[in-house]
Amino acid sequence: MDYVSALLPPVVMATFFTALIVTIVRTQGGPNKAKEDAIVDAALARAGASPAAATSADKD
Repeated sequence: MDYVSALLPPVVMATFFTALIVTIVRTQGGPNKAKEDAIVDAALARAGASPAAATSADKD
């Protein structure tokens, strides 16, 4: 029975990881995709316009 206790945790983790990936893939897109994209675009534009972003870009 040692093999069961040795194999159970990886099998459980693999199952939950697979469920997580399936959930992430299923929630991509959909009716809120345009709204989410607009929010991300606005956040990127705001970050690009901030003085801190300009000074960090100059250091690279």
